[in-house]
Amino acid sequence: MGFAINRWPRRVALWLGLLAFAVACGTGTLGRLPNASADQPEVSIAVVSPEVVEITVHQGEVIHARQVPYQPQPQDRLETEGFNTWLIRQGEALGTLVSPSQDILYGFDRFIDTPFNANRASQPRSYRIQSGNAPGYRQSTPPVEVYRKSKPVDLARIDRRGNLRWAMEHRFYLRLPAPLSPGQTYQIQSVGQNLPPLRLTYQPEHQLSEAVHVSAVGFRPDDSLKVGFLSTWMGTGGGLSYPEGLPFRVIDEATDQAVFTGQAQRRHHSGDIEDPRDRTYTLADVDELDFSTLDRPGRYRLCVDTVGCSHPFAVAEDAWQQAFYLAARGFYHQRSGIALGPPYTDVVRPRPFHPDDGVTVYHSNTGLMDTGNGLNAQGTDEGNFANLVKGKTTIPVDNAWGGYFDAGDWDRRIQHLEVARWLLELIELFPQPMELALNIPESDNDLPDLLDEALWGVDFFRRLQTPEGGIRGGIESEEHPRRGETSWQESLSIMAYAPDPWSSYIYAGVAARTARLLGTYAPDQVQGYRDSALAAWTWAEDRHCQGIEALDWVGDRIEADRALAALEIYRLSGDRAWHDRFLAAHSAIPADARDNHLVAPPRQEIDFLYGSMPADQVDADLQTDLQAELLAEADAAMATGQTTAFGWAKSHPYAPVGWGNGLGAPKARTLLRAHALTGQDRYLNAALLACQFSAGANPDNMTYTTGLGHKSPQHPLIVDQRITGDLLPGITLYGPIDTGFYGDEWHFGVLESVTVPPARQWPSVETYLDIYFVPSINEFTVMQSMADAAYAWGYLTGRT
Repeated sequence: MGFAINRWPRRVALWLGLLAFAVACGTGTLGRLPNASADQPEVSIAVVSPEVVEITVHQGEVIHARQVPYQPQPQDRLETEGFNTWLIRQGEALGTLVSPSQDILYGFDRFIDTPFNANRASQPRSYRIQSGNAPGYRQSTPPVEVYRKSKPVDLARIDRRGNLRWAMEHRFYLRLPAPLSPGQTYQIQSVGQNLPPLRLTYQPEHQLSEAVHVSAVGFRPDDSLKVGFLSTWMGTGGGLSYPEGLPFRVIDEATDQAVFTGQAQRRHHSGDIEDPRDRTYTLADVDELDFSTLDRPGRYRLCVDTVGCSHPFAVAEDAWQQAFYLAARGFYHQRSGIALGPPYTDVVRPRPFHPDDGVTVYHSNTGLMDTGNGLNAQGTDEGNFANLVKGKTTIPVDNAWGGYFDAGDWDRRIQHLEVARWLLELIELFPQPMELALNIPESDNDLPDLLDEALWGVDFFRRLQTPEGGIRGGIESEEHPRRGETSWQESLSIMAYAPDPWSSYIYAGVAARTARLLGTYAPDQVQGYRDSALAAWTWAEDRHCQGIEALDWVGDRIEADRALAALEIYRLSGDRAWHDRFLAAHSAIPADARDNHLVAPPRQEIDFLYGSMPADQVDADLQTDLQAELLAEADAAMATGQTTAFGWAKSHPYAPVGWGNGLGAPKARTLLRAHALTGQDRYLNAALLACQFSAGANPDNMTYTTGLGHKSPQHPLIVDQRITGDLLPGITLYGPIDTGFYGDEWHFGVLESVTVPPARQWPSVETYLDIYFVPSINEFTVMQSMADAAYAWGYLTGRT
């Protein structure tokens, strides 16, 4: 069975351009740029077991390039390379000129080194440990062994040749000659390094330990599952094995008293297979710390005897709501065609891609389904833009603005309507809880803010609807963004796809659902969306076999979206003729295609939608079959959650972990729909478990959503942010990736000499690298990682 990796073919060229692979620093002493100041590295110490302490060193600082006005000099020379214009002055490239007028210069990052030899720090002789009263430490003594794991936390591109410098995080694990004694103070002196002496008083019930992992989102008091985890992978030292059954406590931060006690349970043994792909993603033992019966609101820390404590977390009625609020507002931050700024956000961004600012969008004769960004995977050899550009005309497309930026750059495509579909589903499931105020520009109208957010995506494609009813698949520039150019400075040609049947069917279904829901909130708007949906359907019906005869799997996908559209229109109209159309289209999908990665998404929507409808509106046998299909997939997801070390689930048991199936967002929608369908707690428990890893209960103790928790991504692959420095909150990234399945990706080769151990030897659950330039890890899409997180957290907010 194959799975589409539907981001990377269109990304690699851009980011390979960033890396001319002259990687200029290794894993020992890093070179210092001229005129850069040198200070001591940032150093901290913590305990991961009584026999092992962890010293963390942050080395180097990146100062990112910023745009400045271009001030021409007589000796300047401009050199064109692809779509970029390089400024050469006295034989040196200073950067690229950007914006339509090319009056802005975007230069290079700067790197400030801090003198530190990580190789030397990996040797036991580099440390001396002493304590006046602790047994075994009255005389200064070295550790028995030192293990290391080092990875970059930012990068600087310092010249046109692609030379890179890396800001590094080094973790050194010192195996001690004798266990630490509670209450005793230890001095750790570095030998031969410019590091300050470190002081550690061993008080595990009060000290943070990176070995204890718990959700940064927290828990609702009535969450039927509340767990944390204990694990440590020591890099060159492998997994740290803890004694089984260690006692743990949950301690109230306000009173410093224990409110729950329990014993750790060994959940995963290092090397155990974690999924049907016969993969192991975790190279350490993992213990589960279950405190599910704790239902008293408060702020707590999770402490394991002799080890230490987690970061604080909350048990609060609004725990999931706060996460959902952030995720829902992430869509606002991804909007195109609107300026960002107060009072709705602290991020200030000019309005991009709006016709009133002189932006012209041209018609292309190529439909989205005929490109690599749509259904024509065979057309990617020339690049995903080739077919679009070949079809370019000089015909302007009026009123072509809005929608969501797809990811780190600026395309807007029909697949984004999944966002609207799932937001509308949440409103249907939980009308009152989904009236959450989001502080968006539409907040002063009479509609729920979440409905307004869904309408933002739907209205974009409604504006792109042709007079004949066809729906354009979106808007795309002719290439990836020019180096250093922001969205509101776009100087490449911009095109709208030609209407195609696939895009029209997708829109017809979502527009019909929109009209149905507006019947509750704004009856006067129903007719407009209803008519638009029917016009899109009619247009597509006249052409639904167009161009797909030679590609059966493409035809199956179109047929599935056609069936879904008919079902949505049936729900809207109540006309049994639409039920007949649905049955005809659904029966045309071959049984052996239903599990195909391309056909599965609309098929899963049909399963839940039809499975949830009243009995008098459906064919009873078909409804039973579709409910069984959904529950079988939920059972498979639940089984995967029981075998993965940290309880995360997958969209399909055989899906490779990475890109849209990465670990940055919870894959819980099927489990939650099974709960909605059956009311069975086992599905809710499995979904709660599946949400823990991406919420911070992972070895890095971080979330993969910007602005969420005590530690979250700082360098997502968002072009505007990289240029301006303004962090967009609420963006959920792809996150960690399977080193086995994706080990041949180019970034692993680049990082092989930067990380310790080499990048391909890291456990997959620790492969998040906060370095901007790796699309499979640092990027996202609105309809994949962002929508997955929003749906899961929204459901957990709304359910009773």
